Amino acid sequence: MQYRKFGKHDFEVSALGYGCMRLPFDDGDDSKINEEEAIKLIRYSIDNGVNYIDTAYPYHKGNSEVIVGKALKDGYREKVKIATKSPVWLVKSYEDFDKYLDEQLAKLQTDHIDMYLLHALGRDRWEHLKQLNVFKFLEEAVERGKIKHVGFSFHDEFSVFKEIVDAYDWDFCQIQYNYIDTDYQAGEEGLRYAASKGMAVIIMEPLKGGKLAKNPPKEIKELWATAEAERTPADWALRWIWNHHEVTLVLSGMGAIDQIVENIKIASDSFPNALMQEEILLVEAIKNRYNELIKVNCTACNYCMPCPFGVNIPRNFSLLNESSMYNDVNGYSFSYNNFFAEENRANRCAECGLCETKCPQNLPIRQHLKEVHAVLGRA
Repeated sequence: MQYRKFGKHDFEVSALGYGCMRLPFDDGDDSKINEEEAIKLIRYSIDNGVNYIDTAYPYHKGNSEVIVGKALKDGYREKVKIATKSPVWLVKSYEDFDKYLDEQLAKLQTDHIDMYLLHALGRDRWEHLKQLNVFKFLEEAVERGKIKHVGFSFHDEFSVFKEIVDAYDWDFCQIQYNYIDTDYQAGEEGLRYAASKGMAVIIMEPLKGGKLAKNPPKEIKELWATAEAERTPADWALRWIWNHHEVTLVLSGMGAIDQIVENIKIASDSFPNALMQEEILLVEAIKNRYNELIKVNCTACNYCMPCPFGVNIPRNFSLLNESSMYNDVNGYSFSYNNFFAEENRANRCAECGLCETKCPQNLPIRQHLKEVHAVLGRA
């Protein structure tokens, strides 16, 4: 296993961390974690060098922390750093910070949390937390030994990210980053900015929830096949992230032993600045080819919103684009029909054309919405 320095601190963490958001579960219900299997996977990863375990209050409907606590019994707690996240959207008063922290400590069966994050910060949550005096809570929790290191995970634009980074002496942050999302949310600019401040940077969604690893389109497979080195798409994606010296650790939600074995093997020799220039250019070409598979060149600027008939235009286009990019029409069709509110779907368009008068890209939105429903609206 490769280990990297944790930002400005004098200890190291494994380059690969175990993410506990996608533990194995039973009966199609992610709250019913397969306890025996999950504990086996977590402990196997620790036995093979992983020393960073990441969970959060809402994962698996509140049960992930419980299973992590059980997995870290029998001497395993002393071998790892635990990271978990404050459910800040539930915090309505200053006292709630401690209430949820104490509940998490009990679930995890520990007297301290090594890495405590404010979960999924964006503009609105950030403003709310400042009003509740979150810094005072963090400093008191550290003084009392309940928390060792303080950070945040992030989902918003770079300008908000920079503001949050500059507001406090953070130990670390957690951002979404992969070779597709270099300009998304905090992005590459955020990665470099946080690292320049001495912060450890934890990477989530390195494979975009598996989209960059599973069944790539024919055009993508053909490009990967031109490489001199024979690697899986997952190997390329992870290796590309670890090539950045600013990256401290990459989280992976590994649901099987073979995934753990593969990822540990990749992590063991994926060092900063190890990729050759032609390999970096190949990954860039793959990214460009993925983007060429986009069906609708929507930038999600939201000028078209709100639709007077309730259609979530950017979201419809995002589903269509990703179904093409990641070669998964059936999966996105299922999401469209089962997890996307009926009143927001493309077929609610009344063709008034108001959206097209506002679109800076001059997209034929009405026609594209028809395409969305034709492709994804299959029951």
